[in-house]
Amino acid sequence: MSAIETLTTELARLPGIGRKTALRLTYHLLKQPTEHVSRLAAALATLERVRACTRCFNLTEEDVCSICSDVRRDNATICTVEDAADIGAIERAGEFRGVYHVLGGRLSPLDGIGPDDLTIPQLEQRVSGGLVREVILATNPSIEGEATALYVQRKLSAFHLVVTRIARGLPVGGDLEYADGVTIAQALSARRAM
Repeated sequence: MSAIETLTTELARLPGIGRKTALRLTYHLLKQPTEHVSRLAAALATLERVRACTRCFNLTEEDVCSICSDVRRDNATICTVEDAADIGAIERAGEFRGVYHVLGGRLSPLDGIGPDDLTIPQLEQRVSGGLVREVILATNPSIEGEATALYVQRKLSAFHLVVTRIARGLPVGGDLEYADGVTIAQALSARRAM
């Protein structure tokens, strides 16, 4: 296999990148100065240093991630997410000051992902010390995400803490006319006083 075919094949394995786009990216890289391509290759090589945080399973180059090691964070509030990428989305909002727990996916029997494939026992271990007051379940609002949240809530019911679920509903700037019925129903049930 040629270098062009090899790179195209590898790029096509990325999510959202089809064979045509992968080939276009390969040719784009071939037109770039050698130092640009070398920097990209070096950046890709650094990914080998990334591993899961020993406490929350966020991605980090250290044993404990920067969020878990930040003494200004509220360790009594844990936001549970499906993937490490979800942490970035919550952090961009700038409102959450607690810590996280990455489940490493969501329950999906059709994909062969069961409770043993997630970090639920480690979450139970974290809350077993009695120092955690609240666990926020921030799984995606899909069937699998809802099933995962329900399963985690049941597992945590033995502990003396509050388990909450992130609200769902209409996005800011959205039009009611274009929202689906489930979204409108969730927005109505999660309404609050003004």
